Amino acid sequence: MSNDKKTAAAAPAPNFLRNIVEHDLATGAHQREGLPQVITRFPPEPNGYLHIGHAKSICLNFGLARDYQGRCHLRFDDTNPAKEEQEYVDSIMDSVKWLGFSWENQDPAGGDAYLHYASDYFDRLYEMAEYLIKAGYAYVDSQSAEEMAANRGNFNTPGVNSRFRNRPAEESLQLFRDMKAGKYADGEHILRAKMSEDAMASPNMNLRDPAIYRIRHAHHHRTGDKWCIYPMYDYTHPISDALENITHSVCTLEFQDHRPFYDWLLETLAEGGFFKKPLPKQYEFSRLNLTYIVTSKRKLRQLVEEGIVDGWDDPRLSTLVGMRRRGFTPEGIQLMAERTGVTKSDGWIDFGVLEGAVREDLDPKAPRAIAVLKPLKLIVDNFDANDSVECSSPVHPHHPELGNRTFPFTRELWIEEEDFMEVPSKGYFRFYPPIGDQPGARVRLKYGFVAECTGYDKDDSGKITAVHVNYFPDSKSGTDGANNYKVKGNIHWVSASAALEAEVRLYDRLFTDPQPDAGGKDFKQFLNPKAKEVVTAYLEPGLEDAQAEQRFQFERHGYFVADRVDSRPGKPVFNRIVTLKDSWGTK
Repeated sequence: MSNDKKTAAAAPAPNFLRNIVEHDLATGAHQREGLPQVITRFPPEPNGYLHIGHAKSICLNFGLARDYQGRCHLRFDDTNPAKEEQEYVDSIMDSVKWLGFSWENQDPAGGDAYLHYASDYFDRLYEMAEYLIKAGYAYVDSQSAEEMAANRGNFNTPGVNSRFRNRPAEESLQLFRDMKAGKYADGEHILRAKMSEDAMASPNMNLRDPAIYRIRHAHHHRTGDKWCIYPMYDYTHPISDALENITHSVCTLEFQDHRPFYDWLLETLAEGGFFKKPLPKQYEFSRLNLTYIVTSKRKLRQLVEEGIVDGWDDPRLSTLVGMRRRGFTPEGIQLMAERTGVTKSDGWIDFGVLEGAVREDLDPKAPRAIAVLKPLKLIVDNFDANDSVECSSPVHPHHPELGNRTFPFTRELWIEEEDFMEVPSKGYFRFYPPIGDQPGARVRLKYGFVAECTGYDKDDSGKITAVHVNYFPDSKSGTDGANNYKVKGNIHWVSASAALEAEVRLYDRLFTDPQPDAGGKDFKQFLNPKAKEVVTAYLEPGLEDAQAEQRFQFERHGYFVADRVDSRPGKPVFNRIVTLKDSWGTK
């Protein structure tokens, strides 16, 4: 059955950003010749792998552009050469495409016209920095890092002007050019903006002469060693937006206090003739905070480098490459992003919301299959060892057009360990042996026959090694005789001789605490020891042909995917995506 990606079907819910966009469209606030009135961007820094929080921003920015006939740019904020690598660029591009979005298909001329790098603008950024110095809006500060920190003040104390704040523009300009020429060491000088005479007393710490350029002798993954000074994010971000004609610059709430500098910088540069109005506008929304995960790059790196997980694509991680390998669907993630809404209020979203969206996406399209994850031998004593009966079941119960799948019923079968109890508990309707003068339990072997338990075998340690039953030949599912047997138990099984033996990885949430790193907690203390269990399972034989990333519902167990890395032709490895129901809601 196809697992092709589709755009999430849910209609977009109203939110404050959509209201802003619709108002701007109605008033023509961003009407410019030859350009759409909605241009957004997703601007990751290529210093790590994207995580589920980024997915919310991707869905929001690309979704707004899609829904309002605009376009969305993918821009790499590659201004910190010491931490950036091409590996991350490639992974980010792959993740955006996997989620179902593209910057390429929007360009009528084809190609990558809407793929951008901040490093493409280094010459323009430098030119504008020189203008700010000449116009008296920036100066080179030669304080030490310790002096600068002390003079910045805090939330209760205003900052103190640097003794270099009023150095002549010509002197700052020459120093800045010498910085560019590589004449100074890292940290020896820094270029700072001067928004107003009393900026260092601003209650907004971000406006106290923010740094806009620093010296960094480091090799850049795109520009090589051409530059040894690099612009800061708060300086690069608004200028990049303006150069790309962005209309709505959507950020998370931590950038709200940075917005006054964003607006001041663009207004100042527009006055200098660099940009025409209307200018981009920044808007903030609350980030996605999901329970039972961590999204800090530092903490994710710690999990990887300390060997707690098996790499950046470990299916237990919140990285998009990990979630993809786990089997989460792009459509499910889009559905979760839409349902959690867009607000300005920080809050926590239960991880079960994401799992529920993935279940909802998979249920109508995942083909069904049988898997015995913790096998126990079942011997049908009155069935001929040389015989075999073909049984069948629908590929999908709600899609008869997909037909049936077939598998053999043989003398020896595999059932789940939990489907037999030596001494049954109250309300247990699966196999148990005769007790006193009472016969053993009768149970339907799903899609096959009704069988009655007659006994069981144990090894020397007391472990049950096999269950014995007799079957009723006239009870086959789908025949008239099946109605003659009224049983409450109905279990799945596979033929021991025909089953596919396969590795199955039972993944669960990585942490036992819903907020493992909140409030200064040591997140590693809450690692879930049951987050990964590897079992040797027996599957219905047709699963031998499963393709990497093909998803199935294993009946009674949940949704599973053929691992995209370790599966081989004829030898798939399966990962559990989610259980059939939320098992954490009752914990």
